[in-house]
Amino acid sequence: MDFSWLADPFYQEYLLEGFVNTLWLVAVSAVGGLILAVAVAMARLKGPRPLAWFAHGFTTVMRGTPLLVQLFFFYYGVGRLLEGIPGVQDSLIWPILRDPFFYGALTFILSVGAYSGEVLRGALLSVPPGEREAGRAFGMSPFQVFFRLWLPRAIQLCLPTLTGEMILLLKSVPLVSTIALMDLLQAANIIRDETFLVYEPLMLIAGIYLAMTMVLTIVLRQVEHYFPGMQPTRHRWLPLRGKERSPCKN
Repeated sequence: MDFSWLADPFYQEYLLEGFVNTLWLVAVSAVGGLILAVAVAMARLKGPRPLAWFAHGFTTVMRGTPLLVQLFFFYYGVGRLLEGIPGVQDSLIWPILRDPFFYGALTFILSVGAYSGEVLRGALLSVPPGEREAGRAFGMSPFQVFFRLWLPRAIQLCLPTLTGEMILLLKSVPLVSTIALMDLLQAANIIRDETFLVYEPLMLIAGIYLAMTMVLTIVLRQVEHYFPGMQPTRHRWLPLRGKERSPCKN
């Protein structure tokens, strides 16, 4: 095994850029995807019928098509379409629209929003109606009932499943190497092409992803531990009502 190339500042710069882009993609996609998931779940449950149908169609398409196909569609399809619209290339947003990071983040946000939206919808349906009625009895507005009672209770129920979605998101990031975005896998491919080493760069990237997954798992477990209403047990995480298990587990 030859890892002497790790001492080359040129390759170190590639690896650092890929690592930073990977972290940014995960962070932006997770936050944006979870916000979209709340909107999708509410559209399915409480939205007007056309909006509910649109949300259902959105989740069906995003969950029923490969993530790589979606990435190519937005980068090569939508990106090329926007490039042909008069005036777009002269606009202030063109530097964003031509950046592959934008299309990678957009694809992951939509994917996370579709999958997590369905998970959250199931959790919202599992919250006993009596809890919402109690909130209204205390004089809470519908907005307060949703954001202070209904949504936190639903997140409590499906938090372990959402944790799994975030880990899957991290492991999906290498797909962006196919659209010329510098991530860890793209950095490894460049190193392989220039050093003619096949295994060493890939072993390094696999080790980095394994370490990132372990750190992310520990962080999300701490979130589960300290989330209001959750208490640790020996084998699993349960709500304060010890006999009530999460309905969102696969």
